[in-house]
Amino acid sequence: MLSRELLQQVRKLQIQTGRQVADVLAGQYLSAFRGRGIEFDEVRPYVPGDEIRSIDWNVTARTGKPFVKRYMEERQLTLMMMADISPSQDFGSQTRSKRDATAELCALLAFSASNSDDKVGLALFHGGIEQYIQHRKGQKHSLRVVREVLAHGAVDKDRTDTKSLKRKWWLPFGHRRVSRKSQRQLTNISGAMQFLMSVSVRRTVCFVISDFQDDHFISAMQSANRRHDVIAVLMKDPRERNIPNVGLVRLKDSETGRTKIYDSGSSGFRKHVQTMTDHRIESLRKMFYRSDIDFVEVDVTRSLVSPLIEFFRMRQKRIHR
Repeated sequence: MLSRELLQQVRKLQIQTGRQVADVLAGQYLSAFRGRGIEFDEVRPYVPGDEIRSIDWNVTARTGKPFVKRYMEERQLTLMMMADISPSQDFGSQTRSKRDATAELCALLAFSASNSDDKVGLALFHGGIEQYIQHRKGQKHSLRVVREVLAHGAVDKDRTDTKSLKRKWWLPFGHRRVSRKSQRQLTNISGAMQFLMSVSVRRTVCFVISDFQDDHFISAMQSANRRHDVIAVLMKDPRERNIPNVGLVRLKDSETGRTKIYDSGSSGFRKHVQTMTDHRIESLRKMFYRSDIDFVEVDVTRSLVSPLIEFFRMRQKRIHR
């Protein structure tokens, strides 16, 4: 039974994001993904301006001349949202946490897809796959997707509950990644990508929404991107970079659970945090660019519509040039 508070949250998101989809995102979503078809049709000679990802390397190697794959525009797309629900997503310095922003972003995408009569699916992951909703069409299904993101709440599953895991058929594809020292679950993006490959046979538009507090996941995302259209969405809060001067503070690593006391009054410490944060984000930008994976950065303290519009327009220009 859903609580009244949760129902109110779902209703609020439906009203808020529904208006934004109708007034602002209408047509943007359609243009961004309709232009590049999904069903393979034939190969044709390469012309300057074609996407590198469309090159058919097998035909190119046989003929000695570059050829690109041509696709037929499919009338219906499948949108899969893979949302990170690890404890680090509970961080938020202002009115909403990264988890709340993730729910709102999922609502925007789900309602945009629903308005275009596309199918929508959802997978929530942490150390493994926590919840999976198979892709379907309809406004009610989109509301269910939003409800599941909100209902999962702050997941405090630091230790693996083997009894509950056995009841879920999808878990063998999302192996639990657990810290040896603390036995806490660690974010497992690679497992999420393996799961995507196992449940989605046809080409899917997949948004991976996370703060990417994980290592060694890029090869799995590259493999998934060869079959599907994978988009990485980074959820970030400016307070992660700019720590206020409040003296001695106890900081906890949400992934490992380890705590340590730092002197936030030290300008050297604050500068070090800024440098490390900037370096991590820049590394993600370069890594996804080299992997030909679209990368969207979302500041959870600001509007979520603006980065989506910017991304949709970028995709539209790239597709139709």
